[in-house]
Amino acid sequence: MNESVTLTQPVATRDHSEGSSTAPLTLLEYGDYQCPYCGAAHPVVKRLQKAFGKNLRFVFRNFPLTEAHPYALLAADAAEAAALQGKFWEMHDLIYEQQRFLEPDIIFVWAKKIGLDLKKFTNDMKQDGIAKRIREDRKSGIASGVNGTPNFYINGVRYDGSPDFDSMFETLNLFLGEEAEPSARG
Repeated sequence: MNESVTLTQPVATRDHSEGSSTAPLTLLEYGDYQCPYCGAAHPVVKRLQKAFGKNLRFVFRNFPLTEAHPYALLAADAAEAAALQGKFWEMHDLIYEQQRFLEPDIIFVWAKKIGLDLKKFTNDMKQDGIAKRIREDRKSGIASGVNGTPNFYINGVRYDGSPDFDSMFETLNLFLGEEAEPSARG
């Protein structure tokens, strides 16, 4: 854990999050949908969510590395367009679970699979608001020291350890212990 590197833009209502805003732990990821390391971290995050239950809120921000991953921005656009129909997490999870098949035509197959209105989805993908949101996520990541993906923050502090389950579980437990101490003292 690197105490000197902190999140510059706190988690807010604009963020995509799963779990309670009052959870004692917030795990934030800056991710790229085409990044193989993000793809490998996805099931780890799902296991952490299950392990910590109501004690963990997960937040995702877009950080497409377009020079390395030609479909990363398209996938981010698709997730944000799905969000406009209330299905961000469905698209987010599907993209990561089927990452090896990611290419332009499959995005519309996936949109249909999760029950999106395809005409609205197609129009929303071109919206300036979506592009602006992705740029804002990326800008906040750069300001917070993100230079690759996945990049995680736990309660606003950058996690520099391995993105494997055991390492992240142990670190989250340390943070949970720190949160629990004041109330344990009364």
